[in-house]
Amino acid sequence: MFTGIIEEVGKITAVIKGQRSSQLWVSGAVIMDDLKLGDSVAVNGVCLTVSQLRGNKWMADVMSETLNRSNLGDLKGGSVVNLERAMPANGRFGGHIVAGHIDGTGHIVQISKDDNAVIFEIGAPPKILRYIIEKGSIAIDGISLTVIEMTAASFKVSIIPHTVKQTILGIKKPGDPVNLENDLVGKYIEKMLLNPAPKIDHNHEKSGGLTIDFLTEAGF
Repeated sequence: MFTGIIEEVGKITAVIKGQRSSQLWVSGAVIMDDLKLGDSVAVNGVCLTVSQLRGNKWMADVMSETLNRSNLGDLKGGSVVNLERAMPANGRFGGHIVAGHIDGTGHIVQISKDDNAVIFEIGAPPKILRYIIEKGSIAIDGISLTVIEMTAASFKVSIIPHTVKQTILGIKKPGDPVNLENDLVGKYIEKMLLNPAPKIDHNHEKSGGLTIDFLTEAGF
């Protein structure tokens, strides 16, 4: 699990392409401090596993499902990427719950300034927009951000100068693809509401399951 607080910007040193997969070699500095085989690292928000270590570089195997869902297939030698190690049990929860499981990609529609803030408008498909709410959380290329505005086909986030400088957002331009991960909470609630637990009568015991009626009675 990650928090969406990027630790550093790393660099892709090599991409070894398979028929429907790839291997990424990534260089870093901060995250290499205690990195070991089997560790999880979010690369542009995608949870990858360290398969090999070599000096200040590490390698991850990327399967076809990941390439289909994310923008990792666009990476090449020299590309820069956001990096975050998995959160330790005693770590600070600075962002929000980020699983590293990308829901899909969007694209940058517009970049504008608002005094010290930079406003990014992100276009996204309906299957992703349905789980986004104003003032809710969204992970963009692994960065935990807050939604400030929604439209029928896009959403906007406001970003402080520090985040722009410390992540790859500083080099992004309109039209560039970005990885998007929705907040997990909304998806789980929808799943439980649409597929409530089956009612089982055990000697007339009260059946369980999360339903609209149950939430209404509970004051939600």
